[in-house]
Amino acid sequence: MNFGVRKSAGLLAVFFCLALAVCPARGATTKVDLILSADTARPGDTVTAGIRMKMQPGWHTYWRNPGDAGIATAVAWMLPPGITAGDIQWPVPEKLITPPLTSYLYSNEVTLLVPLKIAPGAAAGPVELKAEIKWQECSDLCVLGQTEVSANLVIGAESKPSDNAADIELAATKLPGTDAHLAVSAHWEKEGESRPMILEWPATSPAAEADFFPFESDSYDVKGETERLPDASGQIRLRKLVSKSGDAWPLKIDGLLMTRADNGGAWLGRAVSLTLPALAEAPTPATVPSTPPSDSLLIELGLAFLGGLILNIMPCVLPVIALKILGFVNQAGQSTVQTRKLGLIYAAGILVSFLALAAAVIGVKALGHAASWGMQFEDPRVVLAMTALVTLVALNLFGVFEVNLSGRTLQAAGGLAAKEGTAGAFFNGVLAVALATPCTAPVLADAVGFAFAQPPATIGLFFLTIGLGLATPYVVLSWQPAWLKFLPKPGAWMERFKILMGFPMLATAVWLFTLAAPNYGANADWWFGFFLVLVALSAWIWGQFVQRGRMHKLTAAVISLAVLAFGYGYVLEKQLDWRHPPTPTAADSQSGDAPAGINWKPWSPAAVDAARALGRPVLVDFTAKWCVTCQVNVKPVLDSAAVRAKLKEIDAIPLLEDSYTKSATVVDELNKYGRAGVPLVLVYPRDPRVGPEVLPSWLTQSIVLDALDKAAPR
Repeated sequence: MNFGVRKSAGLLAVFFCLALAVCPARGATTKVDLILSADTARPGDTVTAGIRMKMQPGWHTYWRNPGDAGIATAVAWMLPPGITAGDIQWPVPEKLITPPLTSYLYSNEVTLLVPLKIAPGAAAGPVELKAEIKWQECSDLCVLGQTEVSANLVIGAESKPSDNAADIELAATKLPGTDAHLAVSAHWEKEGESRPMILEWPATSPAAEADFFPFESDSYDVKGETERLPDASGQIRLRKLVSKSGDAWPLKIDGLLMTRADNGGAWLGRAVSLTLPALAEAPTPATVPSTPPSDSLLIELGLAFLGGLILNIMPCVLPVIALKILGFVNQAGQSTVQTRKLGLIYAAGILVSFLALAAAVIGVKALGHAASWGMQFEDPRVVLAMTALVTLVALNLFGVFEVNLSGRTLQAAGGLAAKEGTAGAFFNGVLAVALATPCTAPVLADAVGFAFAQPPATIGLFFLTIGLGLATPYVVLSWQPAWLKFLPKPGAWMERFKILMGFPMLATAVWLFTLAAPNYGANADWWFGFFLVLVALSAWIWGQFVQRGRMHKLTAAVISLAVLAFGYGYVLEKQLDWRHPPTPTAADSQSGDAPAGINWKPWSPAAVDAARALGRPVLVDFTAKWCVTCQVNVKPVLDSAAVRAKLKEIDAIPLLEDSYTKSATVVDELNKYGRAGVPLVLVYPRDPRVGPEVLPSWLTQSIVLDALDKAAPR
């Protein structure tokens, strides 16, 4: 990629920086110099130049293929006549996974080697070698760097090594090796929009870890995720997803085979060129319509609208519904024009939010990555920020602090949802969408899955239609004020009702807390809880002494903001390092024996193939901890006594995919069966020639039992 893509953590960091006014301007600090292997060289010799880059702690620069984010270092030589520069020789890089992005980089120090060939007829005497270096260095933010470096060389009758010759030799040991006798093979596993590529090579020595780092290419993209397949007959086997940028699939992919003997040891990199067999290409755009038939599109749009309507009664959105009821009561005494205006502004908040989600999906797909419904909940940093926000909303409903038109950031975050004015109506719409995405309403799953496979304009149309469904009940009620007569008249009871509505919002904050905290390590729940206590204390000081106090308001405001700054700086940054959550691993899966539950095994395409080869039915559950529909409906149904007994009766193999962050392999599998996100439940029959039955997103016990009966007929 030619341009870096900033992570969602960066956006949240900018928010906190602006709130605390602590974002300094910064230029590049990487130190770059040019070193040579020789002080004197003869005509016809080759001198090795080294671009030595020393980064500050916590900062990194990028490899020849920077991955999903970053810009590779570039060198432009300014050489005298008779000297020519070869290609950059890149040391083996590190791999950094920050879901959903993967980068290949260098930290601390790296030396890029370049051979400089001196022509046989080069004139004797001193020469100056110059180069312009451009790079990108990143930590929590990224900056571009540019400098000019130079070194002196004497062309003479003999060769003399330089003082830096040992450094050049050391840098050469960090280059990837080659092995002409290494029998590595690659083939496509199957066709599709993203093709799985299988790599195999002999395990000449034990390898605890293996990977493949692709070189840069404009015609294809090799995804960062790597799946290690079970070794077979002494062969190391990997699965990598590949997507094409042009019309044809690649027949050759170059890169580094990476192995290391134990976790945490040194990586061994070997440069390879993979030759791939040609497969039949998919039908050309001339034979495949770019848009679905109009009747099919209208049906799917109708399902999207209906799904948006049903979202209003899903558990995710219930706290916002309570606030809207309170808003309608307040509006009962207002003019019809004002009530209708607020209804339309609430709808605008919903539609703008859904358009933002559509733009995110289109952008992710355009970059060649896998997009899914509710994907923002896969990022622990987003969930952490939402937890703090919803906690502030609950505190405002409890009356800890109030909101007025001159309120600052602390007030605005928690109180917009309790206002009945223009800003409050719009924010309620935004909050409804933010809380709705981890839910998948009945009929919505199929419509969204259909939309994700369509062109960008159709994706935007579908998201707008879902938003219209979510907003319609409130717009209708605001335009029919006579229907609001069943609500009681405004009075003192409203203050008690507002406090009561703080409890569903607090329950939502607790739920979000259970999603965010486990992603930050063993003690994260304690530190994150402590941070929320500091947020509450800051809000209380603000409400009690700044808003309702009469003296020392400035002192109270400083103390309130200081408490918030301490919570952010000491707890979030130092203790939790919240912007750099640990990378999820397979060990994080929840599969295994649960008390009185199903003996789940981890899902993978290979696990499905192995189970079907045994002639046994297979039940697959794609789920996630952050998916409310999964936890409220799918999990209880599958874990019911009747379903467990049926699985045992037909000797079925249950497979579970419950990773917090969905890999490209998982998203491709969801899309394959018409889903844009979890939940997805599949039932494979005994007959391996027959495909699976896709169960509805909202399950009943009878639906599951019927599918299992059909999978294993007597």
